[in-house]
Amino acid sequence: MKHRLPDRGRLPWRAWLFIAAAVLLLTGVGAPAHAFPQAFTPTQSVGNRGADVVALQHLLTAHGRSQTADGIFGSGTAGSVRAFQSAEGLGVDGIVGPATWARLFVTVRGGDTGPAVKGVQSLLNAKRSAGLTVDGSFTAATTAAVKAFQTHGGLTADGIVGPDTWKNLLWHYEYAAFGSGSGLCDVDPDGNTTANWATAAAVAQLEAAAASFAATGNGRIPVGDAGFEHGGAINGHASHRVGLDIDLWPVRTDSAQCTGSRITWQSATYDRAATRGLVQAVRAAAPGHVALVFFNDPQLISEGLTTQYAGHDNHLHVRYCEKVHPNSLYVC
Repeated sequence: MKHRLPDRGRLPWRAWLFIAAAVLLLTGVGAPAHAFPQAFTPTQSVGNRGADVVALQHLLTAHGRSQTADGIFGSGTAGSVRAFQSAEGLGVDGIVGPATWARLFVTVRGGDTGPAVKGVQSLLNAKRSAGLTVDGSFTAATTAAVKAFQTHGGLTADGIVGPDTWKNLLWHYEYAAFGSGSGLCDVDPDGNTTANWATAAAVAQLEAAAASFAATGNGRIPVGDAGFEHGGAINGHASHRVGLDIDLWPVRTDSAQCTGSRITWQSATYDRAATRGLVQAVRAAAPGHVALVFFNDPQLISEGLTTQYAGHDNHLHVRYCEKVHPNSLYVC
């Protein structure tokens, strides 16, 4: 016995089209892929450091504004940004926000060469440990790394780096470098063992502070929680969700803050002078990009270096900021 199909003639053809479109929308078939719904192009300006600045410098070079890709947003980079903004009819403020990023993006794919490709390679290395040679040649290895990132983020894995892939590469967080040579050590007081991710700027600014602090001979900087790879809620913290909050431990008089017991500013082994130097190093490595440092040492508070906040006797909460951010708490 044959089964009869429903009689389509009973519904107008427009109704069938509507039903088909609804099914496609609900199942996601035919809909454009979106990596991370919270992703945005992170604003960069004077005082920023890191992989996003390196990508910016390569893109400026691609547009004829030659830059040394040193990852430091200094006056030279700001000048090139202003010149680019002027040429493009944008507001000339030297700040790389969404509109400036959108004009800077260069779509690249397999077989392409040039500084824009270097920007892609440097971001993939920094944020996904791709291990690519940053040579500006969009090889098969670069294509594979791009596709892997696109798959990781839920984008269409076509190996082409267009505006959406650029945006998600820039937004994706970076893992802080640990080890004896980095000046940082990893401590996990809340059991969040993988919570060492932050924005590229925050990571680079912290690493620069660690390098400066290491020169004082007071040991390494213990890093508690920063955030997860793609942000979001984190155990034991009300914040740490947007890649711009990083916890550090105060310095001990025996410089054993990475191996010894945890202390507070009231402990006998607390080194106020060294901790003051740590806060100063953090601020100096990110001029204009430290919103505040929560830590309850009344002397450092009186000096304007830290801010009192309940629960911050035994760690320093560094909050980095940008000139533009969707969350007003992180706007410099």
